[in-house]
Amino acid sequence: MDENRARRVADALRDRGIDAHLENAGIDVYGVRVVLGGGREAIWGNEGTTSLAAEVLLDGDLIGFIPEIPGSEAFDEAQVADAIARADYREPVGQELPQAPPPAAPLQREGGLFRRFLGGFRYDSE
Repeated sequence: MDENRARRVADALRDRGIDAHLENAGIDVYGVRVVLGGGREAIWGNEGTTSLAAEVLLDGDLIGFIPEIPGSEAFDEAQVADAIARADYREPVGQELPQAPPPAAPLQREGGLFRRFLGGFRYDSE
């Protein structure tokens, strides 16, 4: 996933109240990390593929995954955010829920006032 796209998707999820963060998994490897609680987190989009899939980790160990979502290579950012919001992480092989849970209170975007400084001015501001 492109860095700017991953940042915008994470922001869209935070606007829905989902604890999402930009994940930097290496040089030019970006994705979206969703904190699930209890030491669990889901990493979306850093597999280097154009389609959307996730790994579910518990304290860094793989405990499950969300298989590739059919047709996700053509998703726009809103559809990617919706697919991540509809993910069901309860089983080792996760699935998509028919509809997203209702939005919670929005979370503050990461970086605040110094967001562009922390990102090294690499992205376009809104």
